[in-house]
Amino acid sequence: MPSQFISFEGIDGSGKSTQMTLFAEHLKKIGEDPVLSREPGGSIGAEEIRKLLVEGDPDRWSPYTEMLLFTAARRDHLERTILPNLKSGKIVVTDRFADSTRVYQGVARKDLEKTVNTLHDLMINQDPNLTFIIDIDPEIALTRGLARKSGEDRFEEFGLEFQKNLRIGFQKLCKTHPGRCILINGHGSTLSVAQRVWSAYEAHFI
Repeated sequence: MPSQFISFEGIDGSGKSTQMTLFAEHLKKIGEDPVLSREPGGSIGAEEIRKLLVEGDPDRWSPYTEMLLFTAARRDHLERTILPNLKSGKIVVTDRFADSTRVYQGVARKDLEKTVNTLHDLMINQDPNLTFIIDIDPEIALTRGLARKSGEDRFEEFGLEFQKNLRIGFQKLCKTHPGRCILINGHGSTLSVAQRVWSAYEAHFI
């Protein structure tokens, strides 16, 4: 199987991280050796920037500063993790990528969609081959996210309306990029959602 770049997206508490892990386990069962990563993070430098973005007061950064910090982390992630593994023929699976910035900073936090896309084209210029967006009721997702008490709940603390705007943003993304983004119903058992993800993957690649 040729190299593939796959991302999982969704609002906070949607279950995307769990689904990414189950998806990777399924890949291993068919003989693949996927590289799992995450954003912000995925490389030493990007993990340092992650602490600045996901911890602390919700108003710690303006949408503009967030956008620049996320882009800086993503550039390091791209250079040091994603591109080298893709060149080696690996399947790279990441928990979030540029679509999160398009939605969180470009739409839900501030109307910066054009600026986000321009910066992406200049500094990243790479998108996944396939993106799964786990779609779930924001009230359920927010309850899950806050219950984790991970210490990385800065975006959950923006509240329910923010999560609702995120969901709308991700749904819009699927309509804008129908060939790459697949909306997955995130309700039901963990395994039933995982089966939806795998069925969509098989339809796309296998």
